[in-house]
This record gives sequence, structure tokens and C-alpha cells, in this order.
Amino acid sequence: MKADTPLREIAQSVQSFVEGKKAQKIKLLILGQNTNDGWLAKIVIYYLLSIVAFLYLQPFFYMVTTMLKSLGDLLDPTVQWIPRTLDWSNLERAFKGLKYPEAVLNTSTIALFGSLIQVLICGMTGYALARLKFPGKKLIFGLVFLTFLIPPQIIIIPLYVIFSKLGWLNTPFVFLVPALFGQGLKSALFIIIFRQFFNSLPKALEEAAMIDGASVFRLFFRIIFPLSLPACLVVFLFSFVWYWNEFYMTSFFLSTDFTPLSLRLGSLETVIFGPNPVPEAQMNNPVTEGTKMAGAFLIVFPPLLLYMIAQRWFVEGIERTGLID
Repeated sequence: MKADTPLREIAQSVQSFVEGKKAQKIKLLILGQNTNDGWLAKIVIYYLLSIVAFLYLQPFFYMVTTMLKSLGDLLDPTVQWIPRTLDWSNLERAFKGLKYPEAVLNTSTIALFGSLIQVLICGMTGYALARLKFPGKKLIFGLVFLTFLIPPQIIIIPLYVIFSKLGWLNTPFVFLVPALFGQGLKSALFIIIFRQFFNSLPKALEEAAMIDGASVFRLFFRIIFPLSLPACLVVFLFSFVWYWNEFYMTSFFLSTDFTPLSLRLGSLETVIFGPNPVPEAQMNNPVTEGTKMAGAFLIVFPPLLLYMIAQRWFVEGIERTGLID
């Protein structure tokens, strides 16, 4: 019995050691060595991200499911998310009511050319404010920043008077010409983005080009501008989406003839279902809800497709331009 006692103690100590190791390993798996390494932290993070994703995606899912519902599904309160049958007539009515090809052409003309102009002009302005030395540089940057703070509602009436006298109303010039002078939609923000990006580039590139006899314009277009493709992509996508979705200024300047998608959505119900106004208590009329959701989907689909294609380069550009740390 006495000989067995040390062996039993040794076995118990080994067993307790093994159990302690297992407990420590389980603890590391659950809690992790750092705060965000363990399963518990990951479950909490994924749970919070799922909630945020649901909040952002719920309107989109509602839009898609509503536009695919038949009139019977829209009138049936038991049908919430998944329609019993897929009905494509809402998309057909919205396509015809928006005059979609013509409206897409009008909107694309403003969004595409306006974005390309802003990439070029804001890039040149941002480079000048970042690298060149000239009198009044800080004052000009302050004025650029001031235009970013001034809301468009303050200057909408003077702009309307100016564009009316120039004969530019109901033409794309009301957006394209200001963009040529660095005063397009959110141009001040894009100038700041380019300035931040150019400040991060090494000056040795410019010094070497200057030694070789390159002018400022040749230096910018041959060396600096090709290196700023991440910033150009960020500015282009932001500008394209803002021009595409712009409603406030287009409602003043493009009220007839050259109307983009954002304006035609507001009159879609009248175009399809007649000029009789819908009473305020019936704004969520199930008879027209599917068509309105189909029209909204047709409007958001092109920029959504563009973002899906350029998503990877867009995220890389956001990181390199210093918009996030």
C-alpha cells in the first residue's frame, strides 16, 4: 500500500496537469490571448456586424421583393418578404414609365462626363495646392474649404439666375461647365482628397524629373497623374454616384426636356396611373407600391453594378488616399 501511494499521487498530479492544460487551452479558445482572438469576441463581432448589415440591406431586400410581388401578394398582409409568384410586370411598367433608355442616357451624360472632368480638374488643383509654391496659396485653399462648408441651398437662386441668362437651363451645361472650373458637386472634397494623396508621394520623383528638364504640366501628366490612379478611382466613383443621385439641383435646373432618372421617379406614379393625385393617407398604396419599387431598383442598379465591378480598387484607393486610418 505504501508503495502504491507515491504512484497514485504522481498519477493524480499528471492528471491534474493535463486537465489544467486542457482548461487553459479551452480558455484560450473562448477568450483568446488578446481581446479579439477568442471565439467569444468573434461571435460578438459577427453578431454586431450582422445587425449592421441587416439594417443596411433591409431596404434593398424590401425594394426587390416588393417589385416582384403581384397585386394579390401586395394586398395580402401575410406575404411579407417572399412572394408566392414572381411578377415582372412592375419592372415593365417602370421601364416604360421612366422612359428608361432616354433617362439613362441623360443621367449618364451628366454623371460620366461630370465625373471625368472632376477627376482631371480636381487632380490638377489638388496637385497645385500640394506641391507648387505661389502667392496666396493658403488663401485659395481656405476658399476651397469654405465652398465645401457652404450648403447649395444658399446659392441656388443666384445660380438659377446666371444659368437662365446664359440659356443653360434644361441642358447638361449647368453641371459640366462648373465642373470645368472646379465647382462641380463636392469638388472641394475631391480637391482635398487629391491634395492629401499628393502630399504622401515622395518629392524625389519630382526633383528627378525637374533635373531632366520636365515642365510642370509634363511632370503632372506623365509621372504624378498615373501614380494617382487610386485617388482618381475614389473621386470618380464618389462623383459618379453623387451626380447620378442628385435631385435637389436637378429639380431647379433640369425640370423639363433633359430630365434625369432622379426626377422621373417622382412623376412615375402620375405617368403610369394617371394625373389624379394620390391622397396623403394612401401614399403607400399597394396598387402602385410595386411599380415605384421597380423604378427605384432601375435607378440604383447601374451605380450598384459599377461599384461591384470596382469594389476592390475602390477600397484600396480609400486606404491610399488617407480617408481612413
